[in-house]
Amino acid sequence: MSLRARPWSVAVLGGGCLAALLLLWGSGAFDLRENIRERSFDNLLPFLASAPAASPVVVVDIDRESLARYGAWPWRRQILADLVLKIADAKPRVIGLDMLLSEPDRFSPIGLMRNLGTEAERNGVADLARKLPDGDAALTDALRAAPVVLGFVLEPGAGEVPPGAPILARGRLQVPDIWQAGSAIGPVPAIAGAGRGLGAIALADDADSNVRRVPLLVLIGDQARSGFAAEVLRVGYDASSYIADVAPQRLHIGPLIVPIDADAALRIVPRPAASWRQRTISAARILTDETSRARLAGRIVLVGSGAPEVGGLRATPVSATTPSVQIQADAIETLSGDAIPRRPPWVPQLEILGALVLGLAAVALAMVCRPITAAALVVLLCFLWGGAAAAAFRAEHLWVDIAGPPAIAVVVFAATALGSYARNERRERALRRRFEQHLAPDIVKRLVDAPDRLRLDGEARQVTAMFTDIEGFTALTERSDARDVLKVLDGYLAIVTDIVIEHGGMVDKLIGDGMFALFNVPLDLARHVERAVAAAQAIVAATESYRQTPLAAALALGRTRIGIESGTAIVGDVGGGNKIDFTAFGNVVNTASRLEALNKDFNTSICIGPSAAAALGAERIERLDAVKLRGSSTEIEVFTVAG
Repeated sequence: MSLRARPWSVAVLGGGCLAALLLLWGSGAFDLRENIRERSFDNLLPFLASAPAASPVVVVDIDRESLARYGAWPWRRQILADLVLKIADAKPRVIGLDMLLSEPDRFSPIGLMRNLGTEAERNGVADLARKLPDGDAALTDALRAAPVVLGFVLEPGAGEVPPGAPILARGRLQVPDIWQAGSAIGPVPAIAGAGRGLGAIALADDADSNVRRVPLLVLIGDQARSGFAAEVLRVGYDASSYIADVAPQRLHIGPLIVPIDADAALRIVPRPAASWRQRTISAARILTDETSRARLAGRIVLVGSGAPEVGGLRATPVSATTPSVQIQADAIETLSGDAIPRRPPWVPQLEILGALVLGLAAVALAMVCRPITAAALVVLLCFLWGGAAAAAFRAEHLWVDIAGPPAIAVVVFAATALGSYARNERRERALRRRFEQHLAPDIVKRLVDAPDRLRLDGEARQVTAMFTDIEGFTALTERSDARDVLKVLDGYLAIVTDIVIEHGGMVDKLIGDGMFALFNVPLDLARHVERAVAAAQAIVAATESYRQTPLAAALALGRTRIGIESGTAIVGDVGGGNKIDFTAFGNVVNTASRLEALNKDFNTSICIGPSAAAALGAERIERLDAVKLRGSSTEIEVFTVAG
């Protein structure tokens, strides 16, 4: 196994993870992108958009108190007519009825006739029915007392298109995701004709079943119609029509200018549930308490129900039981305010580009920086993106995904860091396997902590080479039992290798009864010549004691002979296939091997070459002679340890 780092493999892992996330996120699979964007925006909107100083909306709530006093829903139209008249007497700007009045009053003559079963029953009560008050007629008259907006809902299949105010477009709007249906269900014709406007009260859930939008425009067949909140404001501003711009896409509602996104819907800035109470009055109080109506003067009044039994509750980020009338009130406040979220067509592309840049930065940081530093920098980049997105909303009301690109960057960073960690773990294990039997533990630790300092591809470096051998070992093997030879050799080599490692050397290899060791390899070792000589002296002393042990003495184990020289060698991995060895080559290695053999001629235990001797100093050495080594044409000075 090679010990060289392969950073490209980690880069491929991080890049592949980034590409997969961008593909998944950009395609909108599993609604991942929308969910992340919407949920993060829900949490940050209260901090980014300030609440209006005074709400222009008052909600008249047909609450449980009202139902207890005036009966279960649906009310008789006469009661609803009385409520509208009481509100109209307070002179509001506009009244919006957040309810669908698509059937005749069940208590009116027409309603009674429709609800009775047989022809005979209808004939029997016809006279009585005609004498009952007509609630639909009463409501129709009440609607003419003030500007009132009614609601309709979308209906699948072909059918009628409700009337609506003209929408004058200066070009063709690009709204591919607009809410659309083949027809709509609106109020009964008489009631619809008495109102000043009709708006879509349809509310569609997001992927997480929360309502966050109301339609500005809807498409019914091939006709565009307005949403309820937009229609209430149009009537409130007494505007006769809407004007739509194309570049940029905007909808003029009286003096208001509202951006039109691809779905032609308004992303609501919701208010906390506690603020609902401040803008809400019970319908029962409006019907019975004249002083309560004073709050309605000049205001936008929405009539709806927050009672669960009416069935108008929807889940929103604010509450799982939000009355639809409060959703419409939030929409009108958003339209009337100065912080309308908008997402031009280029914003999604900006988010993908941001995710790509953050992801690539995360990969690079995970590869080149220490884990803590890289993590801190990635977090900083994510905060910078979030700050820029928040600033874009504050300055231009741009709705940029705050959490999506940072989430991708964090996941990519985690994957890359995990891959880098796994790569480093493999390299550390390989280093330990390679060197733990050849080097001192502190040197192995230094290699593991800084593996880049190890250049396994090969380098020229100053080393001290040492060779050891046992005098007369070949003859010993011929005259002794093989098991005894191996036993005594195991003990001998354990002593020799341990001493080399203790002195900071590296046991390169064992050659029969001999050892080849290097000092100043693979890391720098101060005073490596002195350490090699000290190790040699310790080996001689320890092996002489070992020779006195019973088995070594019985086998007549010979003396240890050592050759030492210092110089430049080529150090690195060599081999092929699965057989790779870390070793050294060069004249210094050959010289140390020849010096070991010269001990036989000088009857010494340690022979030192001239370069190593020069590093020791004259007081530490003793000259033996000038000799010509085998394979060399020049003589060199040979030394031994003084004394």
